Formats: sequence, structure tokens, C-alpha cells
Amino acid sequence: MATRTAEQTQQRRAGLFSRSLGIPMRLLGILLVSLMCSIIIEWAGIYWHWWEQPGAEHARSTMMREMSWLDTEFSRSLVLSRPVESATWFIGQAYHWLFVWTGISTFLEANADVGGWVGTLHEYLQAAIYVTLMTLTRVVILVLTSPLFALAGLVGFVDGLVRRDLRRFGAGRESAFIYHHAKRAVGPIFVVGWIIYLSVPFAIHPNVFLLPCAALFGLMISIASGSFKKYL
Repeated sequence: MATRTAEQTQQRRAGLFSRSLGIPMRLLGILLVSLMCSIIIEWAGIYWHWWEQPGAEHARSTMMREMSWLDTEFSRSLVLSRPVESATWFIGQAYHWLFVWTGISTFLEANADVGGWVGTLHEYLQAAIYVTLMTLTRVVILVLTSPLFALAGLVGFVDGLVRRDLRRFGAGRESAFIYHHAKRAVGPIFVVGWIIYLSVPFAIHPNVFLLPCAALFGLMISIASGSFKKYL
């Protein structure tokens, strides 16, 4: 019996360790999927003329708008002491390693005025660069707004515990159906919400999207903790 208990404890620790290692890979997967969706949408808009601006100008204007919000709305942060400077350094390093070091920027500069299929390739690659920098800017915004999600989760957790205690001492009914579905909905809120925010092909103010997403995240945690079984 003691051996079986020790094996179960070891399996739980191994499972927790493997899940912890899988979190960065999941975040990287979300970033890559969002980036690919953004690039495909931008290329489709160029090909079918969805945008008012010609060529890669739509992607460039969207990138500049996102960076302007980063400069004006996130001058102070709980995560970084100098958020604007840190974000500028991070995006600059990413641009250097992704496009300068690989020679893509050199190719674009050498074929800026070339027509034909090379000019078309230049246009699509330039749009992809702008979209990549825009996505990285949104990633920085998500990192800077992470305390908002933490606060919403904490408030929802406390509210759920209060309602659970009221239900416990008031002989209220409990529903495992509500608990399990609310618990399962917490993760998809992050995944789906972040993919949508990172893939939107037009400039959107962070508060328009992140505030409802954080409120929904806190609500799901409140429902899950409030519907947890009364007795362990």
C-alpha cells in the first residue's frame, strides 16, 4: 500500500513537472499560429485588394498604430521598470535576428524598385515583416497587461470562495456539471482570446479586447471556484 502511494505521488510530481515544461511550448505555439494567421490574412488582403492602402502600406500603418499605443498607453508597468525602452529593445533585437541576420532586409533593399515577380515577392515579404513586428508589439502588450489577468483571476477566485462558503453553510445545491465546464473554459479563453487578438488584421486598442477577455477569465474562475464541491 505504501509503495502504491509513493508511486502515485511520484507520478503526480512527474506530471506536474512535464506540464510546467509544456507551458512555454504552448505559448510559443500560440504565437506561431497567430503569426501565420496574420500573415496569411494580410497576404489575402493584398491579393484580393481588401485594404485601401496599396501593397504593404496597410501592414505598415497597422504596425505604426500598434506601436503608438505602446508608447502612449504603457509608459508605466508593474512588469517592467521601463516598458517602452524594453519593448523597443526587444522588437529591435527580433528584427535584427529574424530579418537582418538572415539577409531578408538586404534582399528587400536591393530589389526595392524592381518590377515583375521579384517586385511582387518584395511586396509580400515587406508586408510579412510589418505583420511580424506588429505581432511582437502585441505580444509585449500582452506581457505588460498580465497583471490585469492576475487581478481578475484573484478577484474571481475570492468571489467564488465566498459564494461556495455561503452555499456550504446554507445547504445549497452543488453541480459538478457547472464546475467541470467552467474549469475547462479557463484555458480556451487564453488560447482563443490571444490568437484572435494577435491575428486581427487591423489596429485595435488593447483595452477594447483585453478588458472583456480579463473579465470573462475572472468570471470563469469565479464560477469554477464557487461551484467546487462543498466537502473535500
